[in-house]
Formats: sequence, C-alpha cells, structure tokens
Amino acid sequence: MPTLTKPEPAAAKRSRRTASIVLPALGIAVLLLFVGLLSYQSAATQKDDTEQGKQSRDPKRPAGEKLDMSRRKASDPTAIGSPDAPVVLVEYADYRCPFCGLFSRDTLPPLVAKYVDRGDLRVEWRDLPVFGAQSSAAAVAGRAAGEQGRFWEYNKALYAIAPERGHAELPRERLIQLTGDAGIPDLKKFEVDLDSAALKEAVSKDAQEAASLGATGTPTFLVNDTPLVGAQPLASFEKAIDAALKSAKGK
Repeated sequence: MPTLTKPEPAAAKRSRRTASIVLPALGIAVLLLFVGLLSYQSAATQKDDTEQGKQSRDPKRPAGEKLDMSRRKASDPTAIGSPDAPVVLVEYADYRCPFCGLFSRDTLPPLVAKYVDRGDLRVEWRDLPVFGAQSSAAAVAGRAAGEQGRFWEYNKALYAIAPERGHAELPRERLIQLTGDAGIPDLKKFEVDLDSAALKEAVSKDAQEAASLGATGTPTFLVNDTPLVGAQPLASFEKAIDAALKSAKGK
C-alpha cells in the first residue's frame, strides 16, 4: 500500500518561498557592496598616488590602511558616541524602511548600552532615501530636528511608528506632528528647515556616498570596513564590533 505524504502547510510553503527569494537577493547585495568598496578604495588610492606621492587624503594614514568612511566630527548631530572611539558603525538607512525600524528599535539600544556608553563605539547616520519622495522629506526632517539638537529623538519617534512590514506613510503633516514626540522646541524653525536647500544637499551627499560604495538598499552598515547588509541579528553586530575592537587594540 503506498505511503501518503502529508501536504506541506501553506505557511511553511510561503516561508520557504520567501527565504528562497530573500537570501539570494541579500547575497547579491553584499557582493555588490564588496565590489563597490573595492572600487571606491582603488579609486581613492589612484587619486592619492597622483598627488605628489601622498599616501592618502590624510597624510597621517599609513599606506595600505583599510577604507574608513567615518567622519568623526564632534559637532555632528547625526552621530552618537565619542569621535575618538576605536570602532565606528556607519548606518545607511531610510525612515520608511521596515528593517531599518527593526534595527532602531531592537538592535541599536543594546549596542549603545554595551559599546557606545563605554567609549568603544561611535554610530554615524547616513541618509539613504530609496522609497520615494516621502523618504527624502523624512530625511530632511531628521536633519531639521538635528538643527535643534534633537536628531536621535526624532529618529526614534519616526521608527516608533514604522510598521514591521511595508512602508510608513510620512506626509509633511505627519512629520510636523512627530516634533511633539521628539521634544523639538521651535516648531516654526523646524517647518522652515523642512524646505532648507542646505539640508536637502546634506541628504543628497549621503546618498551619493552610499552609491559610490555600491550600497543600493537599506539598511546597509559598515563596522569600520566590514559591511553588513539587511536586518542582521544583534549577534552579527557584536561579532563584527568585537573583531574590530580586537584589531584596533592590536595596532
């Protein structure tokens, strides 16, 4: 008598089908980022070699040193942590990206508690709006909040309303409404800054930096020169940060 095979549950089929699509796509994204990093570093090296034998844009950097995209500006409102921290995590993100929201809510707080607060890690934000005009407007709004020293509070408020799937609706009136949650004191200034050409240019500069590295999706991270793409678990970040700390201490 033939053995009957129990039909696979529909949910399991969907999960397996999603994994078969997402995992190869994630692998391609990582590959593109690696290629972009290599191209960026090669171009920078060639440029440096033509400038009267300089080793790099920073003459203090030894030849052959790995790519460093950190800015380390003490006055940067979009960064948290000491400018002198041995490890810098650069995050390229979009406020309408659900996976960026997961990182903000679930992963960033323990990283801040474990590494930033003791001076081992600095986190630097980069705008990479990829989900349309509302993403770009939200990026400018984040910068406008930063003009009043409330960037991370506004960042948190935006991601607090982000859905786990799909993209948050962030029309101008919603961006203004969230200023109350972020404690932004001067609402009039915030509204004026939403149309600031300088802030729009800052967002564009971040996006161009990401493109030069081959970062085409969000979230994308660099832990010093180690790339991480997508909604990685906390342990992946801890592993990369610990390895970077070990490397820094060995220099």
